[in-house]
Amino acid sequence: MAEPGIHRIEVTTLGDLLDLRAAELGEHLAMVFPDHQVTYAGLAERAGFFARGLLAAGLKPGETVGILLPNCADAIAALFGAAKAGLYPVPVNARYKSLELADLIRHSRMRLLFISPPVPAASGAPDFPALLSAAFPALGGQDRTALDLDDAPDLRQVVVLGESAPPGFATEADFAAAGAGVPDGDLQRRRQLVKVRDPAVVMYTSGTAAEPKGALLSHEALIRFADGTKQTRFFLTPQDRIWTALPMFHIGGIAFSVATIYAGATLVHTGFFRPELALEQIASMRCTIVLAAFETIWLPVVNQPDFSDRDLSSVRIVMTVGVTERLRDMASRLPDAIQVSCFGMTEASSFLSLSYLTDTLEQRVTTGGHPMPGMECRVVDPVTGVDLPPDVEGELLFRGSNCFSGYLNDPELTAQVFDDEGWFHTMDVATMDPDGRVTFVSRLKDMLKVGGENVSAAEVESYLLRHPAIGIVQVVSAPDDYYVEVPAAFIQLKPGATVTEQEIIDFCAGKIATFRVPRYVRFVTEWPMSGTKIKKAILREMIATDLKAKGITRAPKITTAP
Repeated sequence: MAEPGIHRIEVTTLGDLLDLRAAELGEHLAMVFPDHQVTYAGLAERAGFFARGLLAAGLKPGETVGILLPNCADAIAALFGAAKAGLYPVPVNARYKSLELADLIRHSRMRLLFISPPVPAASGAPDFPALLSAAFPALGGQDRTALDLDDAPDLRQVVVLGESAPPGFATEADFAAAGAGVPDGDLQRRRQLVKVRDPAVVMYTSGTAAEPKGALLSHEALIRFADGTKQTRFFLTPQDRIWTALPMFHIGGIAFSVATIYAGATLVHTGFFRPELALEQIASMRCTIVLAAFETIWLPVVNQPDFSDRDLSSVRIVMTVGVTERLRDMASRLPDAIQVSCFGMTEASSFLSLSYLTDTLEQRVTTGGHPMPGMECRVVDPVTGVDLPPDVEGELLFRGSNCFSGYLNDPELTAQVFDDEGWFHTMDVATMDPDGRVTFVSRLKDMLKVGGENVSAAEVESYLLRHPAIGIVQVVSAPDDYYVEVPAAFIQLKPGATVTEQEIIDFCAGKIATFRVPRYVRFVTEWPMSGTKIKKAILREMIATDLKAKGITRAPKITTAP
């Protein structure tokens, strides 16, 4: 399908976009959560609150601001507020444990971090103040508005968005009182300095090394993604209600929020995902777009016992990726809606490619669709760099208006992944059909995709090597009928050491994010080798064969203390 004709693209900054929509739409609902909702006027006012407080805290343009919050309107308001002030918001994965939080805070050189208040242990929700206190034991004895931590030298404040806070943490009242003294003119001058190609957000994504990496996405990249989604794929209007369960620290949750605001539509979010609540929301809110994104989100919804009894006639588009046969099955559950697929990644501002509504069902369930407007894709031989014919597997390269601009505080890695012509080398194996549709096949890089979460094998290996009994460890993917794949660890113990599979799992549980914890552990004394390298492909075959022989299709659940 040819793209629609020329249209006006409102390439602007995030702060200006939100203020413009607030002026146009006022009391029109911007975001709806199970326990709260906010209008465009209210969202813009809250973003201004964050921007003024950040100026009062003395943050300078280009400094980083962390956002560690549950799924709520403040997660987006804080992001837009920081961007309005010329700062770089850093959404933090709410599933991280103290070790991972500390690494990210140090790497991003974060100056201020927003978190939610302590929660009762029985709630099962993360207690962010407790995690931060575990990450930085000296925090409790610090001046709450002028931290001076040896193990986080850039961090100056941790602001709890609530009425009270533990020692060392600033309260929302502290933050508000300081921000109230910032003249409107000061904020106006700061926002006028923000350029559309400045970074608007830093999205951390797992890499091939045991180090975090923060992708810098510009205002222009996010706005052009939003425009392409609105104008060429979903044809959004202010009457659309867009449902999603993607976390607000995920590129999907953020990029879709930007696209919703760009279109002046309403985002309906399930908060903490529960499939029965999701179904109720979609039906009662008369949602028109379902952005499930992953089959692990959408399948539990369509499998609800009362799914077929619900009036879902408002839904016109469902976006999800997954195994082809399951995609066909899920499409059949809602036959009057068009189900589309994508190829997505953080470095492409979410969708790199997306089906057209006019694509056939077969094209929509077997490919990731056409590249988004402004994006170019190539499939090349990973050794020679020569372009490959249609339908031949090779490394995927892309460049264009939605592409990220590099990795925060890592010029060497940035130089490695971009070539002289500006092509980003994804290290993903893909194909392109004769019409240009992109389809993901596998990874050249050592990465797992666990229920939609990127997991670097090297990061998990690095943590496991802290165990005193482990000599050598290799982490690979094991097939799973729910998460698609989960981590499995092959371990060679140190001489004389003994440890059990459960002890290894317990060593990880509660210390690293649950989606990174190995679900299976296998002990070996010899490795399949290729010269000097361990052949991980053989290890993947070994665990897959072992699980199949035992009739295991789904990994056991990991339980951790709150």
